[in-house]
Amino acid sequence: MIVGIDAKRIVRNGTGLGSYGRTLVNDLIRLGDSDMQLRLYAPDEGRDELRSQIIEGAEFCYPKGHPAALRKAWWRSRSIVSDLVRDSVEVYHGLSGELPMGLRKAGIRGIVTIHDLIFMRHPEYYHWLDTKIYEWKFRQSLREADHIIAISERTRQDILELGGEEYADRISVIYQSFAPHFSGSVQDERKAAVREKYKLPQRFVLNVGTIEARKNLALAVEAVDLLPQDIHLVAVGRQTDYVRQLPHSERLHLLSGVPDQDLAAIYALAEAFVYPSRYEGFGIPIIEAIAAGLPVVACTGSCLEEAGGPHSRYVGPDDVIGMAEALKMSLRGARGRQERILRSREYIQKFEGNDVARQVAELYK
Repeated sequence: MIVGIDAKRIVRNGTGLGSYGRTLVNDLIRLGDSDMQLRLYAPDEGRDELRSQIIEGAEFCYPKGHPAALRKAWWRSRSIVSDLVRDSVEVYHGLSGELPMGLRKAGIRGIVTIHDLIFMRHPEYYHWLDTKIYEWKFRQSLREADHIIAISERTRQDILELGGEEYADRISVIYQSFAPHFSGSVQDERKAAVREKYKLPQRFVLNVGTIEARKNLALAVEAVDLLPQDIHLVAVGRQTDYVRQLPHSERLHLLSGVPDQDLAAIYALAEAFVYPSRYEGFGIPIIEAIAAGLPVVACTGSCLEEAGGPHSRYVGPDDVIGMAEALKMSLRGARGRQERILRSREYIQKFEGNDVARQVAELYK
């Protein structure tokens, strides 16, 4: 069986959709299924450090020549189908909510992973034109797809409500898995080097994710300022204009462009993890944090309870006092902290790589 996979985000995105794709593909390769051949289709080679994270066992495929940006977009959305036919691809998996037009007509089975429909749930966080483009792609992909993977039950419900109940029998909830290096131990020398490299404080709460309005980092900034003076907040992620709206705090440390190997050490140095987002499709940083042995505090209102499980703590997205109290109960020395960490690590076993990869492989078959 020849399986084609949309690899644009795999070679271009350092986090988020890129991490999802690289982790899934590597886990599929590790299954060692000799009856399944993986071909990764990307509009260009992208970033060497990302592409090289894919282990041996899959072949990258690109459009002929060196097309301009517009031709790359056209190739990915339509003309790629002729390449899939040429390569005898039987199943094509769109990893980031998109499938090319004409896939069904060409007789190729299509699977699409839908991560979230935030652009429809909360269009206020997007440019109006982007919401129209994203919605068109969403509906077009539903028409092309033989099957839909929702990464959470929350996303499944959003697809049914905003896309149509007629797709109910075509949707499977298959959770994201997390990269295994987050759950491994980090040597003290490595932690010390990373602390020095990024000038990290001795005690801090960690947040990971794009720093934008929807992620609601301001709540965590205000809450940390209510904690003991030696507790700081370290936020790792791409920065947007929202940074200028954050409350001023000498205890806030913003980092961007942090490679995965350093991020694992930063997780290991933190005391707790905070994820105050107002709306998510899943929230993979929560799983990474739990795997790294951190207690998690997140916000209610979307799917974060589904990601973090019953032993993480949750507060309303505008509850500064509640957030401060939950973080205080998650710091080292707090009563019940170690028990919550242990129970949470047991909970996230359902997200471990091979279980997810086996579910996806069975769906391909």
